[in-house]
Amino acid sequence: MNQRWHYDEMKQVGTDYADAKEVEAYDARMRKIRDIRSETEKILDSLHITKDRTLLEIGCGTGEFTIAAAGRCKNIIAADVSLPMLEFARQKAKKKNVKNIEFHNAGFLTYEHSGEPVDAVVSQLALHHLPDFWKLIALRRICALLKQGGRFYLKDTVYTFDINNYEDFFNRFIEFFRETAGNEMAVDAETAVREEYSTLGWIMEGLLERAGFNIDKKEYFEGFMAVYECTKC
Repeated sequence: MNQRWHYDEMKQVGTDYADAKEVEAYDARMRKIRDIRSETEKILDSLHITKDRTLLEIGCGTGEFTIAAAGRCKNIIAADVSLPMLEFARQKAKKKNVKNIEFHNAGFLTYEHSGEPVDAVVSQLALHHLPDFWKLIALRRICALLKQGGRFYLKDTVYTFDINNYEDFFNRFIEFFRETAGNEMAVDAETAVREEYSTLGWIMEGLLERAGFNIDKKEYFEGFMAVYECTKC
């Protein structure tokens, strides 16, 4: 899809991960607020990943999940719109002697798949970069990539707080990141609220279902985070 009216997912929104210094700092920031290793194992278990499976991650970032998953899959396809992020992930995989990862500079709307449908797709903290209409297009494309009965794991910022108190919520949301990860993460949170496209829980559920997924499990955390475990209908 290359029409002039098409949404440009390659443009920078929020933190500038075209900046190599930001890429290098990303892993350290995430470790302050997340247990990446534990999360990775939980995701792979939920997807029933075995050695004969092919998995696609869209929004692979610095490759933390991708590289960990490579040990439990036959093949991994890793896509990201940030070239510096992708190169960082590629070098990290090379240092760890991980050779079954195929890297692509692409995103939800631009990744072009070749070969057999994949067994599972994972996306974490990336879909909110798209407006809701394009989220649906992205989810439909993901569904088309999967084998019948294939699994999709989505983790993203999704709002489920009381909208009557949105000002208080967002102030507390930003302060949480300031206290747990410092001023830079607080600035990132401010930018996310102001410029990115996090949607509401009931909208996300509808988007997933309309895209062709059955939502097997859904979890909402702290009013701003969601996890969906889905199966292609």
